[in-house]
Amino acid sequence: MPANRYFQLDVFTHRPGGGNPLGVVVGADDWSDSAMQAFAAWTNIVETTFLLSPSTPAASYRLRIFTPTREIAFAGHPSIGSAHVALQSGFAGAHDGVLIQECQAGLLPIRVEGQASERRLSIQAPKASVLKTGVDSRSLLGTTLSKIRLGALPPAFVEGGRRWWLAEFAEEWALRAWHPDHAAIKKIALDSDSLGLCVFARSSDPGYDIALRAFPAGVGIVEDPASGAANGLVAAYIAAAEPDGPLARGYTVSQGREIGHDARLDIRIDADAAVWVGGQTQTVIEGEVDWPCR
Repeated sequence: MPANRYFQLDVFTHRPGGGNPLGVVVGADDWSDSAMQAFAAWTNIVETTFLLSPSTPAASYRLRIFTPTREIAFAGHPSIGSAHVALQSGFAGAHDGVLIQECQAGLLPIRVEGQASERRLSIQAPKASVLKTGVDSRSLLGTTLSKIRLGALPPAFVEGGRRWWLAEFAEEWALRAWHPDHAAIKKIALDSDSLGLCVFARSSDPGYDIALRAFPAGVGIVEDPASGAANGLVAAYIAAAEPDGPLARGYTVSQGREIGHDARLDIRIDADAAVWVGGQTQTVIEGEVDWPCR
C-alpha cells in the first residue's frame, strides 16, 4: 500500500488559524471512489480533495472534492487550497501565471500572483445566474429574515456551480450579532436543493468592504468560516444588480469572526462580469497518508 503525500491547509488567511481548513491528497489516481469518500469521512474536515492527473491536455490537474458525506462538483476554498498544493508539491506548474483546474464544474482558470508565503491565488467562479429575487413574507425564508432590516438588494436564489439563497443585511452589526434558526435554514436548503443561506452587509471598516456569513446547512455545516463559492455568487449578484456601483469591479470580504476565524477574501470582477475569488493559503501540516486505496 504505497503512501501518498498529504497536506493540511488553512485557506483564505494570512496566518494559520484564520481561514478554512482543507485536506489534500496528492496523486490519488489509483484511489477508488469509496476510498476517497471513506478518507474524507475519517479526516472529518469540511472538505478533503484529491489531486489527480488531468484527463485533457488543456488542464493542469484534475480535482475531486469530498465533504465527509458526499462528493461535490465545485467549492472555492478547496480549489484555492488544492492549487496551492499543486504548486508547492510540484504536481503542476503555472503557465503564464495561470493554472487550469479540471473538476466536475468544468475547466476553471486559477490566477497565480506572487511567490511562496506572499502567493495569492484566485479562481474564476462558475458563471452564475439569478433564479429568483424577492421573498414571500409568509415563506420560511421570509419568517427567518422577518426581524432583520434588509439592505439595498432583495433576497435572491442564485446558481453557479452551487445553489445558495442570498440576503443583504442593512447593518454590519446586525449581521455579526445574528443568531439564526439553523433548523429553518436546513429545511430551506433541503426544500430548494441548495447549500443554504448566505448573508452579507456592506461595511465602513477600512480593512474590508463587505462582511459575510454563510450557513451551508444543506451539507450539514452550521457555519462556514470562509466560503469561496458563496462569495462568488454574492459578487455576481452585486455586479449584475449594480453594474455602476462602487463594488462592481471588486472588493474585500471579512468572514468567520463569529466562529473564531478571521478570513479575508479578495473579489475581482472583470469587465465581462467574470468573477474571481482569491486570497492566501497557509500550509499547516505536510506528510504522508497510508490508506487502503481500494
